[in-house]
Amino acid sequence: MSQMQNVEKQLREMILGLEIGPGERLTERWVESRFGASRTPVRAALLRLETEGLICRDGRGWTVSPINLAELEQIAVYREAVEVAALRLTCTLQDRSAVEIIEAMLDSCDDQTPREEWHRVGMDFHIELARLSGNEFLFRAVRDVMTRLSRARWLEVRDEAALGRAWAEHHAILSAVRAGDADTAARLLSAHIIGSRDRLVTSLRNDRRGLRARGFAVVA
Repeated sequence: MSQMQNVEKQLREMILGLEIGPGERLTERWVESRFGASRTPVRAALLRLETEGLICRDGRGWTVSPINLAELEQIAVYREAVEVAALRLTCTLQDRSAVEIIEAMLDSCDDQTPREEWHRVGMDFHIELARLSGNEFLFRAVRDVMTRLSRARWLEVRDEAALGRAWAEHHAILSAVRAGDADTAARLLSAHIIGSRDRLVTSLRNDRRGLRARGFAVVA
């Protein structure tokens, strides 16, 4: 792994894991010192993260992009289009046995599972379900959009009730896919995406003051 790739990977993990909060300022000098990297690979890594929308320019420095409520609502519309398209393709496959692997992944989470793992599995559910479609473009679209949502979803996993609801909905979607019932699976997935969006946006909007006190920037 090159120095640029190493800086990019670690900085991305810090941003997505909220170790560096939305709205927090970054300087190239701090990144160089933090990762023991030289200026050129650091700048290249920052530019890569900028294209993902994780950071943005702030004068001569950089700022971790705030969580944007309007963007979350727009992403849900995009997610619904690409994820439902992928799901319908999966339901037409003769061999849908790979659904069992995704179900086992969900079942691996219990009361003793760290929140970090719940977060990862919740993300992977959507990504791996799209992968089953066999359409590389739909798979990449879902993977990229879930990465974009990662920070906001970290805030959502604090809610025990929301986690339980999401897992029940995930299992219902998988049951419909296993049966090859594309219409039911699509309806359940659409409701899951829109419901998740509504709950997340409402939670973030209601908790903006508290999040701001913790240094997390949330904009409308």
